[in-house]
Formats: sequence, C-alpha cells, structure tokens
Amino acid sequence: MTHLAILGGGSWGTALSIHLAKKDYRVKVFEPVKIQVEEINEKRTNSRYLPEVKIPENIEASTEIGEVLDQAESIFLVVPSHVVGEVIQKVKVLIKPNQYLVSCSKGLDEKNLERLSQVIQKSVPPANRAKVAVLSGPTHAEEVSRGLPSAAVVASEDRETASYFQNTIMDNHFRIYSSPDVIGVELGGAVKNIIAIAAGVCDGMGFGDNTKAALITRGLSEISRLGKAEGAQPQTFSGLAGLGDLIVTCASRHSRNWKFGFRIGQGKSTEEALKEINQTVEGLRTTQTVYQLAKRTGTEMPITQKVYQVLFQGLSPREGVYELMGRLPKVEMEDQPDGTEYW
Repeated sequence: MTHLAILGGGSWGTALSIHLAKKDYRVKVFEPVKIQVEEINEKRTNSRYLPEVKIPENIEASTEIGEVLDQAESIFLVVPSHVVGEVIQKVKVLIKPNQYLVSCSKGLDEKNLERLSQVIQKSVPPANRAKVAVLSGPTHAEEVSRGLPSAAVVASEDRETASYFQNTIMDNHFRIYSSPDVIGVELGGAVKNIIAIAAGVCDGMGFGDNTKAALITRGLSEISRLGKAEGAQPQTFSGLAGLGDLIVTCASRHSRNWKFGFRIGQGKSTEEALKEINQTVEGLRTTQTVYQLAKRTGTEMPITQKVYQVLFQGLSPREGVYELMGRLPKVEMEDQPDGTEYW
C-alpha cells in the first residue's frame, strides 16, 4: 500500500487525509498537539476541526515528523502559511530524493514577500525542486471530508509533477485539473482571503447582494493586476484558483475569512473576532503581506488597502466602504490585450 504524509492536522489536513485514505492510501499525519493525535488514533475523530466526521482506520497520526515522512511517496504541506518556512526547515534533512511535495496552504511568506512554493524550493534538496507543486481551488474542508463533489487545480513548473499529484488526488468525488501557472494559482489562493474578509465586513454591516457582487468582481480585478505584475497567466484568474475560490470564500458560511470579516463588520475587534473563530484566519496575515507586495510592485489594490487600514490602522469599516465608493471615476477595463487604451 502506498504511503502518503500529511503535515498538519487541522481541518484541511484532516479532510485531505480522509479523502486520500478512501482511495486506499496509507496516510500518516503529523500533528504537534498530542491530545489531538490521541483523539485521531483512538476515537477516529478530530472534534475541534471537523466534528461528526469519521476518520478511516488507514489514517495514523503522530507527533514525530520523522516517523510520518518515513516511507512516504509524497508529502502534503497543510500547515498555516506563516509556519511553512519553519516546517520545511525541520524536514529538509529528512526528505528523500524521490519524494514529491505539494503545498496546500493559501498564503504568502511575510518576511520576504514570497510565494510558499518559492520558500519550499529554496529549502529542499536540489533533487526535489522539480517535484514541488501547489494545490488550490474552492475546497472547503467540511465538504471534501464528506465526499461532496469538488474540484481544484494542482500547479507545478514540472509537468510530470503536476500529473503525479493530479492522479494521486483525483477520483470521482474530487476532480483535479493541472496547470503550469504556479504564480497565478498561489496568488489567487492567497489574495482571495483578503477579499473574503471584505465580503464578511459588508455582510456584517447589513449590505446586500449588489455590494457582494461588486466586491467579488472588483476583487478579482485586484488579484489579476497583482498576478500580471508578478508574471502570472491571466486566464488562471478566471479558473478554479481564481474566480472559483474567490466566490466560495466570499459567499460561504464555512469560510473562516468571511466569518472573521463578518464580526469586524458587526463592530467587534480583531482580537474578539479571532477568539470567537478559534482557528487560523489566513487572510489577516496575508493582508499585511499583500499590502506590502502591492507597494513594492506599484499595483493598485484599493480593496486590499482599505482592509489593511481597517484591520491595522483604525479605519472604521463604514468609512472604508464609502472611501472606496467615493473614488474618482474609472474605466472598467483599463487597457486592451495589446496594452493600448480603449479611447
């Protein structure tokens, strides 16, 4: 039986483990919290993250990362984005030349404003750098763990690596597409969390469907502009890792980023909102990182700017909304594909 390693026992790590176990892989999960490991192994549940979901017998959790990696054909990194660098530093000496790695986290490296695949590729042995991929798309853990029809995209600079993970993950419940656009897939997965916070803020303030539609549409424009500045392929943002993930994260009550923004829109502080959710809200840190990245690249990202000001500079949500609405008139499509102006 093929062994797979999952690093991270949160909701998404658990959901991926369950999905892969149902495909008859032997799955080992690294989770540093001992009580959570004991619950998975003894009760076959993970009540904090996925209550009422049964964990198959061919999943084994451990606090020993070396034990999890041993004999694994591939490694799924499913830890919060801000600790990806720390985790990969711990495991780089344990990685074998034939092992594949896929980043399943949606965020960016705060220190160097890098994508997570860049952090991973700089750290792993040279033999493994072509074996690095990223997985993203509209994939709420609550639904994937229950086998509801879902789809995602796996991207790698190496076609064989993308094909490997596509075949490893895909079944008739979870459809996987492949892509060479690692930049676009990672940026789409990261930046949509900022827009989801903004969507939650608007819902918390009692705004309507018109507001949400405008926010999603203009949010996609921001993601695309940043993607263009960073060298992504434009069509990626109309796909699963762009528009697909943006819609589900802005509209679903499963979304932690939406929940966080909703509480901010109701007038709660960042600390109060985080305490109530009691899970990682990737968009909070990503807002800081993308705000700096936009400044570095000279990319206009007004929604991101206002979310940053609300979360970190004391701007009230209502002021933020009306400052966005009161900006100078603009042409919706800024230029033609060849770069020339429309008028």
